[in-house]
Amino acid sequence: MTDTGNRLRKLLESPNFDPQSHVKQLSQQSDGDRDLQEHRQKIQTLADETAQNLKKNVYKNYRQFIETAKEISYLESEMYQLSHILTEQKSIMESITQSLLSTDKDETAKEMLAAFPKETEEVKQRTLTTLLEKVEGCNNIMDTPGRYLVYNGDLLEYDADNMSQIQKVHAFLMNDCLLIATWLANRRGAVKYKYNALYDLESFAVVNVKDNPPMKDMFKILMFPESRIFKAENSKIKKEWLEILEETKKNKVAKDKHKKEEEVPTSPVRQEVSTNPFDVEEPLDSEEMVDLSPEWIQELPEDLDVCIAQRDFEGAVDLLDKLNEYLKEQPVSPRVKELRGKVDERVRQLTEVLVFELSPDRSLRGGPKATRRAVSQLIRLGQSTKACELFLKNRAAAVQTAIWQLRIEGATLLYIQKLCNIFFTSLLETAREFEMDFAGNTGCYSAFVVWSRSVMKMFVDAFSKQVFDSKESLSMAAECVNFASEHCKQLSEIGLDLTFILQSLLVKDIRAALQSQKDIIIEATKHRNSEEMWRRMNLMTPEALAKLKEEMRSCGISSFDQYTGEDCWVNLSYTIVAFTKQMMAFLEEGLKLYFPELHMVFLESLREIILVAVQHVDYSLRCEQETEKKAFILQNASFLHEMVLPVVERRFEEGVGKPAKQLQDLRKSSRTVRVNPDSTTSLV
Repeated sequence: MTDTGNRLRKLLESPNFDPQSHVKQLSQQSDGDRDLQEHRQKIQTLADETAQNLKKNVYKNYRQFIETAKEISYLESEMYQLSHILTEQKSIMESITQSLLSTDKDETAKEMLAAFPKETEEVKQRTLTTLLEKVEGCNNIMDTPGRYLVYNGDLLEYDADNMSQIQKVHAFLMNDCLLIATWLANRRGAVKYKYNALYDLESFAVVNVKDNPPMKDMFKILMFPESRIFKAENSKIKKEWLEILEETKKNKVAKDKHKKEEEVPTSPVRQEVSTNPFDVEEPLDSEEMVDLSPEWIQELPEDLDVCIAQRDFEGAVDLLDKLNEYLKEQPVSPRVKELRGKVDERVRQLTEVLVFELSPDRSLRGGPKATRRAVSQLIRLGQSTKACELFLKNRAAAVQTAIWQLRIEGATLLYIQKLCNIFFTSLLETAREFEMDFAGNTGCYSAFVVWSRSVMKMFVDAFSKQVFDSKESLSMAAECVNFASEHCKQLSEIGLDLTFILQSLLVKDIRAALQSQKDIIIEATKHRNSEEMWRRMNLMTPEALAKLKEEMRSCGISSFDQYTGEDCWVNLSYTIVAFTKQMMAFLEEGLKLYFPELHMVFLESLREIILVAVQHVDYSLRCEQETEKKAFILQNASFLHEMVLPVVERRFEEGVGKPAKQLQDLRKSSRTVRVNPDSTTSLV
């Protein structure tokens, strides 16, 4: 940059630069429009240089931008998980604080109960009957003996997604269930409510909802996988609901436990004598041998509900493993079957939650590591096949989303580089995570191979659309295919070779590209042949001659100097030289794209291109009458036969690994024409 440009740059970069005063000063100092135009050109040049430098820096640091974006994405996922854990911890601490504060109130409540005894169950049943007469559609609620009312009141139900009010309800808490009834808009006599739902106390968990306006005085009832949110009239009523619900659930568990303990000694008292001689006598003390009285077993269903609600999947599976270990090799009894039934329902709920965690509808950020938690717990539950299927579906959706989000660039090679970096990096990360998660499940590896082929087809679709559908040159297509093949070979470090799959998916497009380029070369050669005058080339300058020698040397023709003359003359026809350069370029690009399935297509394309030039020389020799021109044509034929065709055969054999008999036969035919130029036999 000139000194004037440097001064202008420093002026514009100075912190005290004022555009208005600068323009005013410039207008006063300029002699006319020409000075302003020159200054404007300087500023424009400086802007172009700045933009170019910025673009170079972006390209230079592009990989760092990608890595930084990935790190930010991973950090965002970890921060989200950390926030969720902190919120759960805060909720637990608040519940502990509330329980400690309620200890004194419990003592006061005991004194009040001593002074004012509770109502008998008969009175509570009569009260429940009176209230249920106001509810439409619950005539059979009182069919269960011993059921009575514990607590009731009005509540407002809210939508769990958008926290909008849904309806007004009346809740009836009984000693073994919870009845939800909705208000009737058009009352009929004494009937005020309509039956909505009835939940067994063991089928739901109660969770306090922290006050956060507009969410105030609310609590949640979880019936996995569903949930309902209710709002009390004030904080006092909400607290009463939470305390009474928790106390009623505990009373029911204790009552059921006591009832089962009373039934145990009475079951084996009477023994019926069977008259069937083939009956096998069963042990009478099978239920006595299985001890289900430990407190952790009695509270296991509720503990599983809490673990699922708090997303403590590891804790839930640990409890299941502990139960299975405890009941291992124990006889099957009705009590064990009943416990198994309750636990199996929680296992189904836990499985549904884990399946939802792996669904493609969830956020795909965080990479394959984000799925490890759910996958590992599904495998521990004995559902490795489902875990494998969901994991691969999740990663396929992530790969497809990444390809869709990739911005199509004007530069084809730049787009292909981005596409390969994104796709093969994701494939490599997925393979490593799969190997880590399913190390003990070798039967799942076949599913991964099938999945790899399906995502490779996704990649090839995007690749072909940019490279082949846009009619890029064969050299650009060869460079792009070579770049993708190099990335594909990197997968071999983990024992995954997808090169054959990539080639089989690209063979159709590459074959079409080779044939299209062959047609272009043949058409261009025929056009030059039609204007052939069989004159020597005059390159005018030594630089042009040196450039042509270098091009021929790069094509493999090392002894081109014998065909050059004095004063920048070349003793060859322009048509033959142009054909040689175009032919050798097609050969090199075709070798970059070569694989066994393309052997015959590539070989026939070479033969057809060479045949056009040989036929032209043959025709010219048979038609030309002047001795001098015929000698010049023979010199060009000698160049084709002794220089070009041997190089083509040698390069083809080096690149493919075996000789081409068709090219050798074609060279022998051209030798016959060169030795006997007066022959009337055609090469066709």
